[in-house]
Amino acid sequence: MGIISRGFGGRRRESVPGLPPGQYLTHDFPVLSAGPTPRIPLDRWSFTITTETGERKSWNWQEFTALPHDDVTVDIHCVTKWSKLGTTWRGVSIDTLLADVETAADYTMVHSFGGYTTNVPLEDLLDGKAWIAYKFDGEDLDPEHGGPARMLIPHLYFWKSAKWVNGLQMMAEDEPGFWEAAGYHMYGDPWLEQRYQGD
Repeated sequence: MGIISRGFGGRRRESVPGLPPGQYLTHDFPVLSAGPTPRIPLDRWSFTITTETGERKSWNWQEFTALPHDDVTVDIHCVTKWSKLGTTWRGVSIDTLLADVETAADYTMVHSFGGYTTNVPLEDLLDGKAWIAYKFDGEDLDPEHGGPARMLIPHLYFWKSAKWVNGLQMMAEDEPGFWEAAGYHMYGDPWLEQRYQGD
């Protein structure tokens, strides 16, 4: 009599709503950085928007935290394949910061203390899609996670949500930032698995 085997296909991946392809769910908050963690005293923190014509608009910490803020709950997805769902943040929307800024730019470069940069199309920062976040889970944002303030662009891979943010430069043409110049994708959509150039 023959032996019938159903075979072994391994463990099937759980289907988790909100989890992009190739990602796994984590409940902690991994810390990944391109360099050392800068410690920025609040009395030295500032955020500056520079238009393509060189006009500048700046806020110090007191001015920035006095702006209208949003409390948002979003999913975040790292290019290293972890995802954290239902994260809660408080921040100032980019729409609020750009309300009195005149620009015809289509692209931006996000700048951070420590020299990190990342490029983001301007349309991906507008219409309630991006914030400068300064609280996570009801607490001040830890330096290891980008405090005192970081960019939050949850619909793109998390390297686009630059830590220790201090500026936004408007650009007529797209240019690569730090990781993009090293081979990461220029856009970084987690749902399309745009991790590296050519993806």
